Amino acid sequence: MSFHYTIQSDKSLEEAIRSVEEQLAAIQFRVLWQTNLTDNLKNKGITSIEESYNILEVCNPYAAEKVLGQNPEANYFLPCKITVFEKNGKTQIGLPRPTSAMEPLKDAKLIEIVREIENDLIGVIDKAK
Repeated sequence: MSFHYTIQSDKSLEEAIRSVEEQLAAIQFRVLWQTNLTDNLKNKGITSIEESYNILEVCNPYAAEKVLGQNPEANYFLPCKITVFEKNGKTQIGLPRPTSAMEPLKDAKLIEIVREIENDLIGVIDKAK
C-alpha cells in the first residue's frame, strides 16, 4: 500500500477544493487552514514550480481527542492534510495516509483509530471527485 491516496478529478482546482470542504463538513471535519504552496514559493522568489499545490490542514476535534488520548506523541502528525494539486494539467486530490504517518509510533490501538479516520477521509476524497 502506498503512503498516500490520490485520485484524479475532472473539476477545476477551485471546484475540487470547494467540494472537499463540503464533504469534510458532512463528517464534522473542517479546514483549519489552507495554503497555496506554489504562491508561497513565488513570494520567496522561486518561480520554477508552475503547478498549483493547495494544502488543506483538516481536523475533527473528537477524532483528534481520541488520537491524542491514545498516544500524545501522535501530535507530531496532526492535523491531517488533504492536497489539491495539478499534475500533467489534471486536478488531483489526495492525502498522506494517517496510518502510514503513525506507523513509527508502533501503537496498534492508535493505528486502529487512525484507520477509521483515514477511511473517512478517503470517502471525502472519493465523493469530492
